[in-house]
Amino acid sequence: MATLKLTITGDLAPIRAFAPVIEQNPESIYGDLLPRLRQADYRIVNLESPLAGTEFIVKSGAAFTGKPEHLGVLTCVPFEAVTLANNHTFDTGTEGYRRTCSLLDRAGIARAGSGTLAEAQKPLVIEKNGIRIAVFNFSEGEDMMAATENRAGVAPWDPETVCRNIREAKNSGRYQAVIVIVHCGLEYYPFPPMYVYQTFEKLAEAGADLIAGHHVHVPQGMTRFGSVPAYFSLGNFVFFQDNQLLHRKTGYLLEVEIGENGIDHAEPLPYRIGADGVRMLTAPEKTEFDTLFRRISEPLKTSENAKRAWEACLAWYGLKGYCAELEKILDTMRNSPRKGAAMLRNRVQCMQHRMHWTDGLTRIADDTIGNADPDLVKLVDAYFNERLRS
Repeated sequence: MATLKLTITGDLAPIRAFAPVIEQNPESIYGDLLPRLRQADYRIVNLESPLAGTEFIVKSGAAFTGKPEHLGVLTCVPFEAVTLANNHTFDTGTEGYRRTCSLLDRAGIARAGSGTLAEAQKPLVIEKNGIRIAVFNFSEGEDMMAATENRAGVAPWDPETVCRNIREAKNSGRYQAVIVIVHCGLEYYPFPPMYVYQTFEKLAEAGADLIAGHHVHVPQGMTRFGSVPAYFSLGNFVFFQDNQLLHRKTGYLLEVEIGENGIDHAEPLPYRIGADGVRMLTAPEKTEFDTLFRRISEPLKTSENAKRAWEACLAWYGLKGYCAELEKILDTMRNSPRKGAAMLRNRVQCMQHRMHWTDGLTRIADDTIGNADPDLVKLVDAYFNERLRS
């Protein structure tokens, strides 16, 4: 019987401390995870960085780039495809994007989620071992990076169009599975905002067979909408952050088996991110991760409990958090107007920030911001502050 083993990973960027390691010996960055990656028939990674260009755009958050020499981090595995619908693909502008695409094309690496609007919204079609699947990729189009009909960008936050495209793919009868990979959500929180939860539910109702999210740089849990598994954040992958915070140093990839009748199996494989790459978890670490994963997945079983979990995120941030964020934006605008303007624009334009502010300010105005499950608030605090044990 025909079977396709597919691996989906989170954010990869050849930057910071990982840049020289990747340049000198790209295989080493994967540690003992490399043989496991190579067991798959097909591998997809979120390329969270251009590989060319030196002129950075003005944007709300950090901007960075790798170099053409870093292409080996993809080809050495090899990754057959990259998703590009994320908030860093255009960090070096259209020129850097086009040069990156040229590098990928010459290496035979397929890409999804970018280009003009029509190109960005097209599915990546994978055909292997007698199995045919469609992969849709979209993101929140931060910092005005969303594609238009005439300008290259990333596939925008347009769930209605994605759902229509999913239904068309399912009704065509041409695919054994339809998978959706989404770059979304609010960074570093253990639980998704409700607009993400509701969007994933709509994708499942439209016919998606599996949904995977990334962007928030920490692992989040999963639920099933009917029979459809939805993983809200895979966390960081080959993405270095200079801290020792446990949850920013932990991620998981998805190992998916697809048969003639659809998704046969999906399993998260967790790992730890170290100073020079990633590694598999030890047995005790794996036990701790499994316990955590169950805990962060439990509230996601129902919409009502997912809402309670999101309210715990808002309570943890609180009035103090919103005041500090607003002061930071205003201070930046006074000292660096372009940067400050980009920061404020992103709070208005980008769904993750807009909903964080709208939901939080509504609860402040209603005097309910502190009304949240204390155990869930404590978990949110741990996600921001718990450190690796030496």
